[in-house]
Amino acid sequence: MVGRSSPQSRHGTMGFMDDDARCPCLSGATYGACCGPLHRGVRNAATAEALMRSRYSAFAVGDAGYLRATWHPTTRPASLELDAGLQWRRLDVVATSAGGPFDDAGIVEFVAHHRDAATGERGRLREVSRFVREGGRWFYVDGDVAP
Repeated sequence: MVGRSSPQSRHGTMGFMDDDARCPCLSGATYGACCGPLHRGVRNAATAEALMRSRYSAFAVGDAGYLRATWHPTTRPASLELDAGLQWRRLDVVATSAGGPFDDAGIVEFVAHHRDAATGERGRLREVSRFVREGGRWFYVDGDVAP
């Protein structure tokens, strides 16, 4: 439903994001055509990079339920509290290895930029993330944070 706000993910309450707004993952598409349908459970990510982008967007809109649901069961934390004071501002995909629609594993290296809402201080997270595809669905396994 393009043009409508999307307050609910299939996995729990999240922040509002208008489907007509630019997707937080910066794919160039709107939220309703990009990460929104994944957050709502309408479709699954086709590639490891698409899952990584949707997980970044989930951080941006505050959808901890989606993050847990797309985390591999062997490494998923029992609970996940998001820092509401962090505003996720930009995602840069640095490199990908495998992780395509016919692969069972993939690696995505990215840099996620954020700002602390209280202090205005900027930061970034650089990570090399590992993904696996099981039962036709991609899952985040774990990642190595780089300096």
